[in-house]
Amino acid sequence: MLDKTVKLPTYIKLVSILLGIILIFVLMREAKVILVPLLISGFLAILISPLTSWLENKKFPSALAAIISLISLIVILSGFIYFFYNQILRFSQDLEGLETRFSQLVEDYNNFISTHFEGAVPISMDNIKDVIFQQLYENVDTLTQGVIATAGTITMAFIVPVYIFLFLYYRKFLIDFVKKAFSSKYTSNVEHAVQKVKYVIQNYIKGSFIVICILAVLNSIALYSLGIKHALLFAVFAAFLNLIPFLGPFLGATLPIAFALLTKDSLWYPFGVFLAFYVIQLFESNLFTPRIVGSKVSMNPLMTIIALFVGNFVWGLAGMILFIPGIAILKVIFDEIKGMEPYSFLLGSVKKEESNSTKQKKLSNGINKIIAQNRGKKKDDSSRNK
Repeated sequence: MLDKTVKLPTYIKLVSILLGIILIFVLMREAKVILVPLLISGFLAILISPLTSWLENKKFPSALAAIISLISLIVILSGFIYFFYNQILRFSQDLEGLETRFSQLVEDYNNFISTHFEGAVPISMDNIKDVIFQQLYENVDTLTQGVIATAGTITMAFIVPVYIFLFLYYRKFLIDFVKKAFSSKYTSNVEHAVQKVKYVIQNYIKGSFIVICILAVLNSIALYSLGIKHALLFAVFAAFLNLIPFLGPFLGATLPIAFALLTKDSLWYPFGVFLAFYVIQLFESNLFTPRIVGSKVSMNPLMTIIALFVGNFVWGLAGMILFIPGIAILKVIFDEIKGMEPYSFLLGSVKKEESNSTKQKKLSNGINKIIAQNRGKKKDDSSRNK
């Protein structure tokens, strides 16, 4: 018998892989309106699924348990939206004063330059107004008045709760579908991967929320002690920006530093804000996040930066936030597929490999116990039905 298998040259394989990657990214960009709400809904549904399961164990119907869980989530998110809406309205009222103060600073700077440096070109205030304050006025107006009227926001506000309810109601059906999509010999691997993905997402979101709350409190104490106006807005906003690794803390500190520079007469205030945020960020990166979030989404800095830029390229700000847990899920999937271990190693953290391996063993043992308990519940339910 002749061997009819055709071996393609290496360069053709590489070209095929590159074309496949390009096609995936093109499809992801074009399908942003569909994929982003689905991913956000999926993550939130996984987060509140324990509440739904608890209500179902208390003999609540599945639909009612999903509705109660969804309403609880909507109440919490509505509280955050209402808080930012009011804080932004108050901040917008001070924009005129900031513009006057900024004009004064620019005038003082031009006087200093013209006095000490001959031939220096002064800064044009009109150009700065057009670049900075015009954008601020337009963005604040959009946030406070026009954002609710946009069709995209209305669509997201309507479709995301529907997706969350459906994910909660059909979660067992979807898990069974994933199991049936693979051969029976891979059932244990699929169950392990599903439970691990659920564990990673839940702990990442809960851990990140706890870190955000701690940072919001510490930032508020620092800004209030320095007498910075709108301290609560800057503190909470900077805490939420911490969801974006590397870039988020920098952007979160820039706003209160600039505001302190414009509203205070001494340079010690912006320096104090910088020093306070720097110390808080040291505690966050070395104490809070490692202990609370842990190694659930531990990636090496190189992969994290690449994920941030790719996420921004594909989906903008939503991509920068969603790609981090998305890469963690991809790492979990690579762990369960033979031959993909090198790619899982590439995505993982390069620090403390031995301790991470022991954590992975503990995690696997815990997930195996969860799978065994679920199987025991299914057997009990089937015996009761008989």
